[in-house]
Amino acid sequence: MHTATISYAHDDLELEGYVAHRSDAPDGLPVVLVAHAWGGLDAFAQGKAEALAALGYIGFAIDMYGKGRRGGTPEANRALMTPLVDDRRLLRDRIGAAVNEAKRLPCADPHRIAAIGFCFGGLCVLDLARAGLHGVRGVAAFHGLLSPPSIGPQAEMATKVLALHGFDDPMAPPEAVLAFAKEMTQAKADWQMHMYGGTMHAFTNPAASAPANGLQYDAVADRRSWAAMRSFLEECFRE
Repeated sequence: MHTATISYAHDDLELEGYVAHRSDAPDGLPVVLVAHAWGGLDAFAQGKAEALAALGYIGFAIDMYGKGRRGGTPEANRALMTPLVDDRRLLRDRIGAAVNEAKRLPCADPHRIAAIGFCFGGLCVLDLARAGLHGVRGVAAFHGLLSPPSIGPQAEMATKVLALHGFDDPMAPPEAVLAFAKEMTQAKADWQMHMYGGTMHAFTNPAASAPANGLQYDAVADRRSWAAMRSFLEECFRE
């Protein structure tokens, strides 16, 4: 497997991504972006990029905060995430810069792009779908934040959407799930949601172990959600 750290930019901000693909990769491969959780680009996101590369894609773990800007504590993570959550237009433009970079990657097919995201990264990829950027076939959000950006009318969505969600996730309770379903329906999106019973936030992260705060790894939901994503990506890139 070939892996590399690359630099790209959004306006004047330098960003640092991580790219993985098979060493013998042919030209014209689909690219799958990986949007990190609230702590910033880390080994978890890089590992997901490598797992996507093993499936035959180019995995591209993106950077939403800037080169070297990483959290580590809940307070530091929140300080990095909040400016983007509060300014969803900035968030949309930041992930749009990553899409532009993905289209320029060696071996990439610029017309076959998808994205997956975890927690805060789930919100990022859902906003990417809402943006309707050319070439983005689908997004999959793992235990993502679901709230709409409220930055103007939502156009009809051509990007397919998969939301993978724990029913006991306090970050997006049932009323938020229902509001999301209504939003996607009104946007005429091709959307689906897989709900995992008895499952909390961060269910894909083996380090998550704070059930009192609604954070808990779940090996079964982790396995099921990854399998659902694989099928979803195959569908997105087959058409």
